Amino acid sequence: MTAKALLEPWTTPYEAPPFDRIDRAGFREAFDLAMEEDRREIDAIANDSAQPSFDNTIVALERSGQLLNRISATFFNLTGADTDETLKAIEREVAPVLSKHNSSIYLNDALFRRIDALKQRRDELGLGSEELRLLDRWHKTFVRQGAGRPPEVRARLAEIGERLAVLGTRFGQNVLADEQAWTLILRTEEDLAGLPDFLRAAAREAASERGVEGYVITLSRSSIEPFLQYSARRDLREQAFRAWIARGEGGGETDNRAVIAEMVELRAERARLLGYPSFAHYRLDDTMAGTPERALDLLRSVWEPARELALREAGDLQRLADQEGGRFRIAPWDWRYYAERVRKERFALDAGGVKPYLPLESMIAAAFDCANRLFGLSFEERHNVPVYHPDVRVFDVKDAEGRHVGLFFGDYFARPSKRSGAWMSSFRSQRRLDGDVRPIIVNVMNFSKSSGDEPALLSFDDARTLFHEFGHGLHGLLSDVTYPSLAGTSVSRDFVEFPSQLYEHWLEQPDVLRRFARHYRTGEPMPDALIERVLASRLFNQGFSTVEYTSSALVDLELHLLPSAHNLDVVEFERATLAGLHMPDAIVMRHRTPHFGHIFAGEGYSSAYYSYLWSETLDADGFAAFEEAGDIFDRETASRLKRFVYSAGDLRDPAEAYTAFRGRLPSPEALMRQRGLLAVASEAEM
Repeated sequence: MTAKALLEPWTTPYEAPPFDRIDRAGFREAFDLAMEEDRREIDAIANDSAQPSFDNTIVALERSGQLLNRISATFFNLTGADTDETLKAIEREVAPVLSKHNSSIYLNDALFRRIDALKQRRDELGLGSEELRLLDRWHKTFVRQGAGRPPEVRARLAEIGERLAVLGTRFGQNVLADEQAWTLILRTEEDLAGLPDFLRAAAREAASERGVEGYVITLSRSSIEPFLQYSARRDLREQAFRAWIARGEGGGETDNRAVIAEMVELRAERARLLGYPSFAHYRLDDTMAGTPERALDLLRSVWEPARELALREAGDLQRLADQEGGRFRIAPWDWRYYAERVRKERFALDAGGVKPYLPLESMIAAAFDCANRLFGLSFEERHNVPVYHPDVRVFDVKDAEGRHVGLFFGDYFARPSKRSGAWMSSFRSQRRLDGDVRPIIVNVMNFSKSSGDEPALLSFDDARTLFHEFGHGLHGLLSDVTYPSLAGTSVSRDFVEFPSQLYEHWLEQPDVLRRFARHYRTGEPMPDALIERVLASRLFNQGFSTVEYTSSALVDLELHLLPSAHNLDVVEFERATLAGLHMPDAIVMRHRTPHFGHIFAGEGYSSAYYSYLWSETLDADGFAAFEEAGDIFDRETASRLKRFVYSAGDLRDPAEAYTAFRGRLPSPEALMRQRGLLAVASEAEM
C-alpha cells in the first residue's frame, strides 16, 4: 500500500513527517482513508444521543480529523515547496474533494444544532475564558460557512466551495508553470554588463541546476529583482520585466484571466447567499478592521502622500537618466536600476557592497539570537530528522530551562519545484488538549544559491524577509494554548502580520548588526559608518514601495467589492482602477492581478492584502514600547509581548490582545512616520 507511511504512527524524532519513507503517489489513497475516518468521527458527534455539552461537542470536534490534518499539512507544504507532476495531479484531483468534505461538516444541520444550543447557553456552562473563546469561534465559523441556511442555499454554497477549490489550485499551478517555463540566458560579457559578482555567481548556479551553459536569470524575486537593479542592459531589463509582470496572462492553458473572473463572481455569489453586499464585506466581517470601509480609509490615507513622494522619486531618477544622456522616460524596468544609482550617490551606499556582510548563515544566527535574548529560546541543528529536500535544515528549539519547544525547518533556496515568494507554515500546530503536543514549523524562502564554496549572500531586503518569516515562525513555535483551533497563527488575517512585521525591527538595530553583519571572507564587522548609511537609507524609495504595495491592496479590495463579476475583464478592471488612482506610469503593482497568488491561489489574503499595512500600524507603535523601555530586549516588555501576542494564539480579540501588550491601541501616525510619509502628508494639508 503506497499510503502506508502516511497512515501509520510516525516514529521519527519528534514525530516529524517521515519524508524518507513517503511515497508521494500514496497521498491520494491516504486522503480518502483519512476523510473516511474524519466522517465517522463527525457522525459520532452529530448523532450523539446525549445532550450537547462542551466536551462531547466542541472538544470532540477539536479531537476529530487529526489524521486528515496531518496528511493535509504534509501534502500542501510539499505542493508549495517541492512539487512535482505527481503532486500537481493529486492536488488538482483532491482540492474539490476536500472542499466537499469540509462543506459536509460545516453544513451538517445536526452538528450545527448542537453547537448553536451551546452558544445559546454559553453563560450557563461554567466555561473558562479559553473555552468560551473556542465556542464562539466554532459557532461563528459554522455560521460564516452557511450553517442554518435553507437546504438549497447550503447546497449551492457547497458547489461554490468545490469550484473555488478547483480554480484556486489551477491558478497557483498556472503561475508556477509560467515561472518554470521562462529563463533569461546570459552568455556574453555584454549580457552581464553591470552585474556584480554575487549575482553572477547566483546566475551561474541557476544555469548549472538547469544544465544550461552560461548564466540564467529566473522569475524568482531573488533573481530578477537584483537583475533589474544592476543590469546595464536596458533591453534585457525590459525583456525580463515584461516576462515577470506577464505571468498568468500569456494566453493558452496557463492564462489566469478567465479563472479570476469566475472566482470573483463565485465569491460575490457566496457573499450574497450569506447576506452580505459583497465578498469584501463578508471577508472583513471577521477581522480587526471589521469593514472594507475601514480598510479603504487606511489605504487611501496613505495613497496620496505615497504617490506624491513616488513622483518626486521618479523626478530624481529621470534627472540622473537625463544627465547620462538617456533619451527616454523612466519606465518600470528602469526604476530599480536608477534607484540603485541614486541610492549610491545620495548615501554613498551600494547594495552590492552591503551583501558581503550579510551571509545567510549569519542572518539565521542573528534571528536565532534575537529570539534567545527576547524569549530565552535556543536552536540546535539536528541531522537525524527526515527532510523533503537536501537543502532543508532542521533545528530543535528549546526554552530557557532546556525544555523542547518545537521543531523548526528552514528551507532557504530557490528551485524550480518551489513556488515563488516566502512563507511560514506548519506540519503540526501546538496543543495541550491530550498531552503537550509541540509544533513543527517551517520557513520557506527563495534566496539565490551561490556556486561553489561561496556562501549565499543576502541583500538587506532579503535579510528583512528572513526576519519577517521567522517572526511568523516564532508565532507558531511559542504558541501556548489548549486547543489546536486557537493555536499559533490562527488569528485574524489583519493581526497575523503583526508578530512577523514587528520582528523585522530587530534586524535594523545597530547592536544586532554589529554582532552579526560580518564580512563573509574576512570576518570583519560591518563598519559603523556603513551601518549608519544602511539605516539612514531605510526611508529611501519608500514612495515607490508604498505605491506598488498599496495599489495591489486597493485593486484587491475593489475587485471584491463588486456585487457581481459577470463578464469581468480583470486586466481592464485593473487598468481602470489604477487610472482612477492616477498610478504613476513608471510603477507597476507589486502583484498584478493575473499572478496575484495571495488572493487567488486560495483565499488566504482575498480582500485582505491590506493586512500588511494594517499590521504595520501595530508594529510601528509596538516596537516603540521597547524603545520607551530604554532596551530593545527589555525583559518585562518582551514578557508581555510573548504572553499576549506570540504565545496567545487566538485566545483574545486582536484589539484586546494588542491593548494588553501595549496598554492602548495605536494611531496611524507611527505608520506614516515609519514610511517617511508624515512630512509629505503634512505638506498636503497646508
